[in-house]
Amino acid sequence: MIDVTHQINAVHRQVGTRLFKAGEARIVTVSQTYESPLEDVWDACTNTERLPRWFAPVSGELALGGRYAIEGNASGTVERCDPPKGFFVTWEYGGEVSWVELRLTPESEDRTRFELDHIAHVDDERWARFGPGAVGIGWDLSVMGLFRHLAGQPQVGPAEAEAWSLSDEGKAFVTAAGEGWYEASVAAGEDAGAARAMADRTIAFYRGEVPGDAH
Repeated sequence: MIDVTHQINAVHRQVGTRLFKAGEARIVTVSQTYESPLEDVWDACTNTERLPRWFAPVSGELALGGRYAIEGNASGTVERCDPPKGFFVTWEYGGEVSWVELRLTPESEDRTRFELDHIAHVDDERWARFGPGAVGIGWDLSVMGLFRHLAGQPQVGPAEAEAWSLSDEGKAFVTAAGEGWYEASVAAGEDAGAARAMADRTIAFYRGEVPGDAH
């Protein structure tokens, strides 16, 4: 399905913090450069006909002030929109609110840098248990899907995607992504032992090896 090593190495992962009026929030950042022009990447990220081909079905008004809903996942409000450079939305899931910011930067006429922040006031106990990989691995899967879509590879249906996630290749991808988030966590100043425990629990969760909720 994919070259796991190539895709994992193509992604940059970063963990940080930002101070808001409500307190300090944690930021998980994932970025990748695609061999596609800016306008095409923007359209892939905002066109409701293309989003299901690599991400998930999205309904609602994808415009400033509009409400959106991702099938089986989050919903929220578009708080900032600057086509074709990016957007800022609330991410409402499980009774909690976080934020997602997308930035698109042209590197040439046919290359675009995709950079996404997931910003959240994370419960300290949950963070200590799962760390940045809880959302980071999910976004790794998304940027991989976008890479395949922009490269013109066939759309993968839900059943095929689920089968792949349980395959040796799918488990290898999750493990490698989790290791990437472990390294980003340590680079951000997390104790290596604590970061290792977080990563191991999160990788096991995504591989379907332990019960729990890493999200």
